[in-house]
Amino acid sequence: MREESCEITCFNEEKVEAVKEELAASDTFAISQLFKVLADERRFKILYALTKQERLCVCDVALIIGATVATTSHHLRTLSKQSILTHEKIGKMVYYQLSNPMIQQLVLDAMNQEKEGVTYG
Repeated sequence: MREESCEITCFNEEKVEAVKEELAASDTFAISQLFKVLADERRFKILYALTKQERLCVCDVALIIGATVATTSHHLRTLSKQSILTHEKIGKMVYYQLSNPMIQQLVLDAMNQEKEGVTYG
């Protein structure tokens, strides 16, 4: 089968330049790092759990994702470093919650896509 390719170097220079300018004005590296963090299945489960329950303690999150408290704490720290989660320590308990409603919407949209039969892999 023949691979499809262009016969010319640029079809619409105006469109190309407009998109390039937008990309240059954005921190695409930081955005890609966000998606890299979200790409882990356990971290995605944590985020989904926090869309359903506003606040959860580390031990409850560990049970939800089927991991040890130590592993769960590592994932929670990773999400916190990206400013996706905030936490509050009350006595010996540490509670996490989403810090950004846009992340909540992203997670819910992805889950809705899956429920509608859109496959990603």
